[in-house]
Amino acid sequence: MAISFDGKLVVAISSRALFDLSDSHKVYEEDGLNAFQEYQTAHEDDILKPGDAFPLVTKLLAINQLEQGRDRVEVILLSRNSSDTGLRVFNSIEHYGLPITRAAFAGGQSPHRYVSAFGAHLFLSTSPDDVRQVLDAGFAAANILSGGPLEQQDDLLRIAFDGDAVLFSDESERVFQSAGLEAFAESEKAAAWQPLSDGPFKPFLEALHQIQKAFPMEQCPIRTALVTARSAPAHERVVRTLRAWGIRLDESLFLGGLPKGPFLRAFGADVFFDDQQGHCESAREHVAAGHVPHGIANAPPVDP
Repeated sequence: MAISFDGKLVVAISSRALFDLSDSHKVYEEDGLNAFQEYQTAHEDDILKPGDAFPLVTKLLAINQLEQGRDRVEVILLSRNSSDTGLRVFNSIEHYGLPITRAAFAGGQSPHRYVSAFGAHLFLSTSPDDVRQVLDAGFAAANILSGGPLEQQDDLLRIAFDGDAVLFSDESERVFQSAGLEAFAESEKAAAWQPLSDGPFKPFLEALHQIQKAFPMEQCPIRTALVTARSAPAHERVVRTLRAWGIRLDESLFLGGLPKGPFLRAFGADVFFDDQQGHCESAREHVAAGHVPHGIANAPPVDP
């Protein structure tokens, strides 16, 4: 009988997002591929330290322990390593007791094409190029920024999202970028009853919501939040869009341009996804941040 991931949340992650591979990556950059391969083989029994997405992955996988005989989350390793050099990664996975059994080792090539093959709802990587290719293919992806806190305050998984160009399309952001804040507010007020188009992270949010619905609210292992620079009256369209989607967000913060970092820390986010690099840089001082290089804010500059 064929194995199916139907009904599961599927997250694909690169080896450098899961573990700290800075030592071997430095060898690769300074001495080339052959030296990297030799280094990885020589150190394959040296356990890697956790990477920036490690706490998030452990909390995701812990959800599978809540219902006997029912796994709701699948985490898959996607790596530019070969299976030979990737042995160190799997030895580290075994050391930490992570139930990750599936992987694609792309042998120096980008593994982005396997995101669709595995049906992943989210891809996490430290390679901006790989992330962009996955986003271009229509899947949620983020570049995990280094430096975020690694400690966990409890077992509850808290995930925070920006709105425009992440959960929603960048259609409203384009108005803001081209015509300014006042025009943006007027446009959103006029379109308050018109749901925003889907952004790249909507399917991931839907998958999270399906897990949430399986638990009583007071026992739910996941808590979600919208953390957006929007404020009234631009909030109404967001509320009505989520209502039209039939998706629950536990908390919504309409900050009107205030720095997001302190609010993300107050929420206790395990990860925050935002399309704007500046917001991610601010957030990473407080929580793990994932940059989503999507939409008008990430468009290449136009030559004069």
